[in-house]
Amino acid sequence: MKRRDFVGLTGLAAGALFLPSMPGFGAGNPVDPSQLLEGVDTAVKKRLADAALNAAKSAGATYADVRIGRYLNQGIFTREKQVQNISSTESYGVGVRVIANGTWGFAATNTVTEAGVAKAAQLAVQIAKANSKVQKEQVKLAPQKGYGEVSWKAPIQQNAFEVPIAQKVDLLLNANAKALENGASFVNSVLFQVNEQKYFASTDGSYIDQDIHRIFPTFGVTVVDRASGKFRSRQALSAPMGLGYEYLTPKAADKVRGPAGSDIVGYKQSYDIIEDITAAAKQAKQKITAKSVVPGKYDLVLDPHHLGLTIHESVGHPLELDRVLGYEANYAGTSFATLEWKAKKAPYGSKQVNIVADKLQPGSLGAVGYDDEGVKTKRWDLIKEGVLVDYEKIRDQAHIVGQNESDGCCYAQSWQDVQFQRMPNVSLQPGKAKLSVDELVKGVDKGIYIAGNGSFSIDQQRYNFQFGGQVFYAIEKGKITEMLEDVAYQANTQEFWNSCAAVCDESDYRFAGFFNDGKGQPSQSSAVSHGSATTRFNGVNVINTARKIG
Repeated sequence: MKRRDFVGLTGLAAGALFLPSMPGFGAGNPVDPSQLLEGVDTAVKKRLADAALNAAKSAGATYADVRIGRYLNQGIFTREKQVQNISSTESYGVGVRVIANGTWGFAATNTVTEAGVAKAAQLAVQIAKANSKVQKEQVKLAPQKGYGEVSWKAPIQQNAFEVPIAQKVDLLLNANAKALENGASFVNSVLFQVNEQKYFASTDGSYIDQDIHRIFPTFGVTVVDRASGKFRSRQALSAPMGLGYEYLTPKAADKVRGPAGSDIVGYKQSYDIIEDITAAAKQAKQKITAKSVVPGKYDLVLDPHHLGLTIHESVGHPLELDRVLGYEANYAGTSFATLEWKAKKAPYGSKQVNIVADKLQPGSLGAVGYDDEGVKTKRWDLIKEGVLVDYEKIRDQAHIVGQNESDGCCYAQSWQDVQFQRMPNVSLQPGKAKLSVDELVKGVDKGIYIAGNGSFSIDQQRYNFQFGGQVFYAIEKGKITEMLEDVAYQANTQEFWNSCAAVCDESDYRFAGFFNDGKGQPSQSSAVSHGSATTRFNGVNVINTARKIG
C-alpha cells in the first residue's frame, strides 16, 4: 500500500466514533512481526552503495548519492473492547540521485543486488542527461565534506518492535475500558511505530548508517447525550515522539499541569495514556453543556499541544526556502515571507518571539544525525527577537541566499522517493524569566485557554489563518472560570506573532508533533516536532464557529 493511497483514519459521522486524521501508513509489504527485528549487515550496504556510485561515475555523473532504506511500520487499531486491525509492513530498496551535465537525475529499485543498484544508477544518469536539454541553470551544490564511515542511532531505551503485540493490545484495550468507565460512548485507540534503517553514501566520501525510531499513541473518545441527541469528542493530548516504547511508561517528572481549574495535563518525554483518556472522557461529557463563546477580542493562553500546529503552519512552512522562492506551491501555496519582505526587516513577531530550527532535540521527531544529503544536522535561528533572520534550506539552495552551507533538512519519505527540502523541528523558545502557567493566567483579565488541535485553515501565502482546538476554558480576572465551546481564533501571521506578550519558562517546555506533514507533487509525508511552553497572545479575534452568518 502506497502512503499517498492510504486514506487514513478520520472523524466519522455524528453519534458514531471519532478518530483524528492519521498518516499514510505502511509504504511496504505485509510481513510477519518477527521479521521486523531483522537487520542488514553494514558491510553489505557499503558494497551495494559502492556499486551504485561507481556505475554513476562511469556513466558520466559528476556527483552521486545513494540511499539504501529499510522502512518498518506497525499499527495496532482498537475500538471499545476489540482489536480492529494489526498491520506490520516492510519496504526495502535503493534510491540513486546524480548530477550529470549540471542537472539532477533520480532512479530507484527494489532489486537490491549490486547489478540492480548499478542499473538504477545508470538510469539516473540517463534521466539527468535528458533533463539537461531543458535545464536553464546548472545545479550548484553547497560544499560538503565526506565523513567516512559513521553511524547514528536514536537514543531509545526499548525498541517498540521488540514488545509483544499482546502487551501493546492490552494497553490500548485497558485505556478503552477506562474511557468507557468514565462515560465515553465510543472510543478508539491506536499505536503507530516506525523504524527507518537508512544508509547513505555519496561521492563526497560519506558512508552513513542511521537507525531512527518514532512512536505515536493516540485515541479519540465520543460522549453522546441520549436525551438531547448532542455529542462531543476529544482527541488525545499525546505527541508523536522520536522515542522507543519507554515513552509509554509514565514518569511523574514528565507531567505538566495546565492552569488551575482546567483539568489539563501535558506530557514531556513520557506519556500516560490511561490518565489522558480518563480526562478526555470527562471533558467530552462537560463539553455537551459548555457555554458557547461570545465572539470578540480575547487574550489567548495557548497550551504547547495546541500552539505546535500554529507554529507549523504560520512559521514552519512559510520559512521553507523553496516556498519562499516559488519553487514549491503544493499543500497550501508559497510564502508571504519572501526575500524582498525579509530585506525590509518588518517584524515577524514581538521581541518575545524567538524561534529556532533544531534537528538535535532529543526525543523529537526530527532528531537525526545526518539528513538525506549526508549533511550533519544542527540548530539555527529563524526568528530572533521578532525579526526574521534565516530560512530552512538544502545544498542546492544555499547559494541563492548567499550562504555556503546546507541546513541539513533534505529528506525523502522512502527509498523510492527523491529527497527534497523538508521542514526541520521548528520551536518557540521558552521565556528566560521564571514564569509558571498559573502566573501567566493571573495577568489575563478576559481570555481563553486552549489545549489540543482542532480544525484550521490558512491561505495560499501562509498569512491569513483560523485555528480551533480540543478544549477551551474561559479566563476572567486571572482565573479559569468555566469550559467554553465553539471557539476559533482568526489572525494574520504578523498580527498574531506580534501579539505575543509572554512565554512560560523552560519547566513548561514540551513538544507537539506531526507524523504526516505532507508536501510535494507527488506527495511525500514527513514527521516533525514543534516545541514551546504555554504562551500568551493579547487581543486576538475570536469567532463562534456554531453561529450562522447573515
